[in-house]
Amino acid sequence: MNAESRAVKMRLSWVHSAAVLTVSGEVDAVSAPQLQSEIENALGYEPSLLVVDLSQVGFFGSAGLSVLLLALETMREDKLRVVASPQVRRPIEVTGLDAILGLFETLHAALTFGETPSTTG
Repeated sequence: MNAESRAVKMRLSWVHSAAVLTVSGEVDAVSAPQLQSEIENALGYEPSLLVVDLSQVGFFGSAGLSVLLLALETMREDKLRVVASPQVRRPIEVTGLDAILGLFETLHAALTFGETPSTTG
């Protein structure tokens, strides 16, 4: 269990009604079940949006891709957003999942995508 906790760290936080799951380390066959569990936990709170921040992930294997696909089955596509480091973006793009996953460069971009600018007047 200690090897797993050293490989990946996760933290759930909230920005208004959006859940932000921040992940760091490596997501592989050993740590992917932990990622899936954390996503399921976050979804249990029925967030308006789930942002999985993988910008601090150095390795993202096929097991991680499967976890994201399972999350997509649970949520509408536009309600799951992924902040991807280059190491995460590469396998997502190579497998063509970028066509169905909302990929973003920054957490701010993921949280504000699609917002209507407020107008005064």
